[in-house]
Amino acid sequence: MKEKGFKSLTRLEEAKAEFFSAIDPLERKKKITLSEADGRVAAGPVYAPRAAPHYRRAAMDGFAVKATDTFGASESSPNRLKLTNAVSEGAAMPVHTGGHVPDAADAVIKIEETREQEEYIDVYSAVAPGDNVSPVGEDVAEGDLLLEAGTVIQPSHLGLLRSLGIETIEVADRPKVSVVPTGEELVSSGEEPGPGEAVQSNGIMIAGCVRRWGGIPREREVLSDRPADLRAALQSGLKDGDTVSFIGGSSVGRRDRIVEVLAEEGKIAVHGVAVQPGKPVALALVDGLPVLVLPGYPVAALADAYFFLKPLISHLTGVRDEERTATVELGRKISSKLGRLSLVRVKIEDGRAYPIRVAGSGVLSSVTRSDGFVLVPEDSEGIAAEKDVELHYWS
Repeated sequence: MKEKGFKSLTRLEEAKAEFFSAIDPLERKKKITLSEADGRVAAGPVYAPRAAPHYRRAAMDGFAVKATDTFGASESSPNRLKLTNAVSEGAAMPVHTGGHVPDAADAVIKIEETREQEEYIDVYSAVAPGDNVSPVGEDVAEGDLLLEAGTVIQPSHLGLLRSLGIETIEVADRPKVSVVPTGEELVSSGEEPGPGEAVQSNGIMIAGCVRRWGGIPREREVLSDRPADLRAALQSGLKDGDTVSFIGGSSVGRRDRIVEVLAEEGKIAVHGVAVQPGKPVALALVDGLPVLVLPGYPVAALADAYFFLKPLISHLTGVRDEERTATVELGRKISSKLGRLSLVRVKIEDGRAYPIRVAGSGVLSSVTRSDGFVLVPEDSEGIAAEKDVELHYWS
């Protein structure tokens, strides 16, 4: 697809395939304790060293019994069993929830279905063999796969691993991402911007994304558009990290120099993608390491970070794609430009998605007011109201 200022625009999936095919996942791994593992990526499969539970477990407070001793019991005609500390024919033993059920018992009668009478209990309902007894391995069998390689570790995983005696886990190392905002018109935070100037705010936004997506951001101070400064930042970022993400200077204007620097230092894989917002993004490889150039407009920068930086971090760490989405009904039609993938910010009201804005790469408040976004395919001119759409969440 040709576009003014660009030789052509590459479709999103083609751009990702072109870029990621030349990038190897990181091989760095480290063993950490469970208390450090929440949100990290499992570097390899984890198997259960034992069953859970590893004994027959009472599922209720009550009495361990032989089921046949309860047959025929009813409210009007209870069965009487001797209360002891061992189970045998005609005898029951008290157990608590989670307690061990002795081998001689094959069921547990709930305490509320009995009445204690000194050395005896009266049983008012029958139980079948296995009732209220969790067998060995009901939760997990010995040797079961607990985590696949690439799984993002959740709090529930931590609880399961600890219950099985696992206290350390090998995880993928976090990619180090150098975040470099550029632009002569930008001033640092705390400074008062003059006419034609703006406070540099994209850096903290993209660094926050990197952190949420599993990387370690290294945010730099705002940089000028001079090629020497850009080249120095590039070399420094790649020396100390795994990827560099420049912000600004991605288009084809006279002051957009970073793409020229990258072409001299390495190879431009893609420059210009058929997405809206976020068209003027550049993807490059320098010494085999990935470099992104995000647009300077904040919504466009965020969109391209979502399209490329998020999957790049997942690719580097080997994480399985677990994007959060939901299906919702569209409350109002969306119009879109044919030939571009459109990212449309939406607000959920009464269970339906309403578009806030289709265009407007510089209106960041449209993101903060939204609940997520809907993607309109390149080959569509829009989506009709009342159609089901996939809601994507920003993080």
